[in-house]
Amino acid sequence: MNIEDATAALRQFSLAVLEWNGRVSNLISRNDAHRILERHILESIEPAHLLMASGAKTWLDLGSGGGFPAIPLALLGVGQHWTLVESRRNKTLFLRKVIQDLELSNVEIVLDRIENRTTPEFESRFDGFTSRATLPLAPTLELAAHFVREGGDAFLWKGSHRDEEMDSNPAWRSRWDLEGLLGIGSGQTVVARFKRTSNK
Repeated sequence: MNIEDATAALRQFSLAVLEWNGRVSNLISRNDAHRILERHILESIEPAHLLMASGAKTWLDLGSGGGFPAIPLALLGVGQHWTLVESRRNKTLFLRKVIQDLELSNVEIVLDRIENRTTPEFESRFDGFTSRATLPLAPTLELAAHFVREGGDAFLWKGSHRDEEMDSNPAWRSRWDLEGLLGIGSGQTVVARFKRTSNK
């Protein structure tokens, strides 16, 4: 997809979020509606170059909600296949409608709690993992460790409490190494990148 097509698709996606928001499902905060571009689209795609550089082809997105960051990243051509896991049915209805309208054949929607997928079938199935505004850092990485192969990557969008989250429960360090932090947007949000190690 070229830049013009990607821009048009991102615009179409943004308009769909605004149309569904509140009327069908709470996809984003009502206070964020007027800044959807800055707060959601740009924060989703700003680290796209890092995800591409990781070489990951298969991606798992936890708690996809309104599709951030997975849908914008998929529209930019990050990865070859995305699996979006969302436990709320009304939000999966939105996601399925969006991927149909945008003709995203490489995106799969799973209606379930991710804890229910920690089975041998899903073990180490993915190259990369993303999560934005979901669980605290340690439990997120604990879950991600079931799904990401050794040498794979996790990208977590975190706010101002990231250092506290990292230090309060250091158990994640047994299976992940912190690769770096990328400040994004105009606030305190960063994308923390982790590398999956063998169990130490």
